[in-house]
Amino acid sequence: MKPWTSQYGTGEAGEDRTGADPQVFRDAMATLAATVCVVTCGSGDARLGRTVTAAISLGVAPPAILVSIAANSELADRIRQTGRFSYAMLSEGQDDIADAFAGRLPSEERFFEADWISWASGEPQLLDAVASMDCLVADAFEAEGHMLFVGHVQEIARSTRRKPLLWYGRRYGTVSPQ
Repeated sequence: MKPWTSQYGTGEAGEDRTGADPQVFRDAMATLAATVCVVTCGSGDARLGRTVTAAISLGVAPPAILVSIAANSELADRIRQTGRFSYAMLSEGQDDIADAFAGRLPSEERFFEADWISWASGEPQLLDAVASMDCLVADAFEAEGHMLFVGHVQEIARSTRRKPLLWYGRRYGTVSPQ
């Protein structure tokens, strides 16, 4: 681990300086509603993917997103190697896909849970998602055991008729428009 220095002090990466109880933190974070997404990489039989809720929009000029993937995962290694990933915001009713990519199914079986096609880049594109994006890695850095990948969006597919699948209170849900 690399030592760090900031205006707040110095220490070792990964060092807990908060004193916050991890379970209380997990419980607090369970109150944060998040769109359930799947990040994928690869083509053919070499495809990998994982369910994530740690993903955000970074900007529109250029269109960019940030996704967080466990640093020691095969998916993070593959994204580092290829410099690309695909990102799909799941739709209401795609709980099985979310569960499969969260680890319910082995990696080689996950892509059988849904209909996929390929972007022009060869990356997997999930059909019936609220939105899907093909991304080129613009930057990557490691923090707290995760790789944070900044992706410049190359292509987008989106549905205006689907509601997003959300994760809130440790269960799936969706939005109810007023």
